Amino acid sequence: MFAELKHTLRRLRGQMIGWGIGLALYGVLMVALYDSIANIEGFTEILQSYPPELMAFFGGTEMLALTTPKGYIDIYYFNYMPVIVGIFAVIASGGLLVSDEEKGILDLVMAHPISRTALFWGRVLGFVVATIVILLVSFLSWALPAGGTGMDLTWIEFLRPFVPLLASLVLFGMLALLLSMLVPSARFASMISAGLLVANYLALGLANINSDLRTAVEYTPLYYYQGGRAIDGVNWGWMAGLLLASLVLALLAWWRFLRRDIRVGGEGGWRLPKLFFWRKAEAKPEA
Repeated sequence: MFAELKHTLRRLRGQMIGWGIGLALYGVLMVALYDSIANIEGFTEILQSYPPELMAFFGGTEMLALTTPKGYIDIYYFNYMPVIVGIFAVIASGGLLVSDEEKGILDLVMAHPISRTALFWGRVLGFVVATIVILLVSFLSWALPAGGTGMDLTWIEFLRPFVPLLASLVLFGMLALLLSMLVPSARFASMISAGLLVANYLALGLANINSDLRTAVEYTPLYYYQGGRAIDGVNWGWMAGLLLASLVLALLAWWRFLRRDIRVGGEGGWRLPKLFFWRKAEAKPEA
């Protein structure tokens, strides 16, 4: 399993470097702009002049805290990072195993003395470690330069919001992994997972406008994502729920992987059961 972990990290090193550099540059830029934005005279009044629906979509009164360090990092980063970094999570996890199957090399890998369980969990751990590395680089891009600005947050306070962000990314990653075991291709699994992620994000914003949606969004994963509010403390109950849901999805994907036939290349089909009359027609001998 350790060998597969290292192999997965090598495969994802390009994505880790790319996403890490991109998020690091964005974090450094946002830290550098903080003092300029926080010191704008009348900035709160400008925000209050925005349409109420727009303010409600992005958190309502929380938008007015944009000039504070906690509100700034929440609105400008953690508010939409689940969707942005979620793109990496669903693509990387959706192709964690099935991409090799579509290339026709997974059967060659399985020919080596390695169990399906070791292969599966080694790659899952590799995905989790790669996600942690990307978020760690992003955390440093905020914590290191913040000392020269008015962002009076400690390193622990900077780190806390990354914990629920990691849990949310792992959950949607495991969802993509499970779907890759069920749908015909890795890209289809990633597409469905990304669609559900974006829909969840939009539903949360719309629930702030339409109260009829609030009950429904309470059953969605991103409802339990704290964002920048975790600076004041991580809700470990919510964290446990997200991690438990991720584990359940991973176990289902593992169970499915143990029982599925490995393709020798190309995308698969839905494998829907044939209708009775199709089977009957196939059984008829030719005249």
